[in-house]
Amino acid sequence: MPPISARIGGILTALALLATVPHEYGAGQGFADAAAVLLVGALALFSLTAKLSRLAFVAVGLALVAWAAAARADWAQATLTALTRGGFVIALFTALSALRSAAIGSQAILDCGRFLARQPPGRRYLALTLGGHLFGLILLYGSISLLGSLAAESTAREANQELRRHRLRRMLVAVQRGFASTLCWSPMALSMAVTLSVVQGASWPGAVGFCLVSSALMIGIGWLLDAVFKPRLSAPPPPRAIETDRWLVRLRPLLVLLAVVVGGVFALHLATGVAVTGAVMTVVPLVAMGWLLILPPLPGGRAATLGARIGQFATRDLAGYRGEIILLFMAGFIGSLGSYLLVPVMAAHGPDPSVVPPLLFLAALVWAIPLTGQIGMNPILAVSLLVPLLPAPETLGIHPTAMVVAITGGWAISGNTSPFTASVLLVGKLGGVEARHAGARWNGLYALATGAALTLWVLIVAALL
Repeated sequence: MPPISARIGGILTALALLATVPHEYGAGQGFADAAAVLLVGALALFSLTAKLSRLAFVAVGLALVAWAAAARADWAQATLTALTRGGFVIALFTALSALRSAAIGSQAILDCGRFLARQPPGRRYLALTLGGHLFGLILLYGSISLLGSLAAESTAREANQELRRHRLRRMLVAVQRGFASTLCWSPMALSMAVTLSVVQGASWPGAVGFCLVSSALMIGIGWLLDAVFKPRLSAPPPPRAIETDRWLVRLRPLLVLLAVVVGGVFALHLATGVAVTGAVMTVVPLVAMGWLLILPPLPGGRAATLGARIGQFATRDLAGYRGEIILLFMAGFIGSLGSYLLVPVMAAHGPDPSVVPPLLFLAALVWAIPLTGQIGMNPILAVSLLVPLLPAPETLGIHPTAMVVAITGGWAISGNTSPFTASVLLVGKLGGVEARHAGARWNGLYALATGAALTLWVLIVAALL
């Protein structure tokens, strides 16, 4: 049971989601301000039991507030804007966590994962990559925890230690790369939400087609590298039974859930004109509640079961995410307030962006995010801090969509390589290696290959637009 401070913080975080959604429909800044206040309270309570690595981000945020108060007359409004940005990130995270908590307890979803993990060597990598992609749309990096655990469970019965080690590594990176490829295009990914909020003139409907190509490139390159660089074993592996069940039948629960979520988000976006992120924050919690209603009820009936599980989510699940909530909130806050302070400094003393070729900006964005991830900069922080320092896309002569493709592609590469991201940390833990080993050794060549391909694709998009 989490401490009382964490449980209250979890409740405040859930309430912040309810305060944020009306703002997405144009209900006024007051709702965003209320959400920010609730999350500041949650952050304070979470900090009572947080690790020092998370408290360091809080200290940086407080230092930026002091700098802003000393240097700028409008610092209070800028601080409120930064709080709103952090609140927006956490409200979206809370909505997605609600669906993850509902889906991960479903036996049907677990059976889908086991079906993918039991695929034979000839199609296992592609099956797990596609599975990691589909599960990642719903479970976020929880897809790595679920499918990775099933992979470890599957390989634990392998008597040959050499074969077990290689098989586990290949299965884990397949799942991880599948999840990371969702960061290129998914309307439910923080990468897309944050990118659309900082790139002026960008929209998800306008960018999604090009971003899907980025995702396909990442999946295809990973499959090709796995096929070409197969490990050399000292003895041939024993034959394995082949799954004969039909894929669409076995994966139907996951596919139906995805269709309902993505279809609902897109329909609400078209019907109301609300931003895709606002539609996500509306549809996803409703789908989560609907999913809970179709699960076997607890004693007392379905209504009592729904109430109990919502309470459990607010008091236990969100409290368990307190480290992630602090990190994500502070990343959005520091990025927003930091860029506010640095923009005039860059304008007065920085290089003249007009002398830099526009295409060089796009290429640099693909590589800057994974490179800063190697030194501990969360992608939310990197994008929120660096992109506002650049002139508007039209000033640079760049279409906003091309910039979205570049940023989300770099974000996806960082999700495979940065030893400070949850995805790489999970893969390293499940594989029994250090996070830096899982990021650099297991995915180093993959990152170089996908980085080169995505850079070329971004330049093609810029030329087409």
